[in-house]
Amino acid sequence: MLYAIISEDVKDSLEKRMSARPDHLARLEKLRDEGRLVLAGPHPAVDAETPGDAGFSGSLVVAEFDDLESAQSWADADPFVIAGVYSKVTVKPFKKVLP
Repeated sequence: MLYAIISEDVKDSLEKRMSARPDHLARLEKLRDEGRLVLAGPHPAVDAETPGDAGFSGSLVVAEFDDLESAQSWADADPFVIAGVYSKVTVKPFKKVLP
């Protein structure tokens, strides 16, 4: 089943994000290589694709996991969580309708 992992950043998270980004991306690339990743990306803190020093306000990952517990465990082990980038992470089932 698909799960949405919706994360909210702490204030001024950009430096922490950049430091933990290589490990964060490696985990996402593993999901992609396993055919389980639907989409992943950050929410810019301003209305721009490249937000510069404004940074990001959070992230969204939609991926396939066996169950909610597995999705939550994966989210809890995210390098961004460990580095203190996120203030809140919500994991919930997701039903893809389109496209």
